[in-house]
Amino acid sequence: QVQLVESGGGLVQPGGSLRLSCFASGFTFSRYFMSWYRQAQGKERELVATMGTTDGSTKYVDSVKGRFTISRDNAKNTVYLQMNSLKPDDTGVYYCNAIFGANFWGQGTQVTVSS
Repeated sequence: QVQLVESGGGLVQPGGSLRLSCFASGFTFSRYFMSWYRQAQGKERELVATMGTTDGSTKYVDSVKGRFTISRDNAKNTVYLQMNSLKPDDTGVYYCNAIFGANFWGQGTQVTVSS
């Protein structure tokens, strides 16, 4: 059974940091491109960051470049998103995604940036 389970969301003040984690099971994690998406209330889901399988390649949406870092630990079947210098516009539900032919999604974790 394929599962992606996100954790680490919460309420943080502007300028603060959070680290999201996504634990994967039920498929060969190391073969899959891993990404983080987010969806703010009333807006479409957008790609935040993506990471390749073994070459360490990463891509980010312009609005998070220099603030967010995606990483993965294939031995632990886990992908992370380190989020620094958070802004209110970063508020939303963050989803973990795995894609390699098949496309899998987690249930999401809420991130709220507010004073």
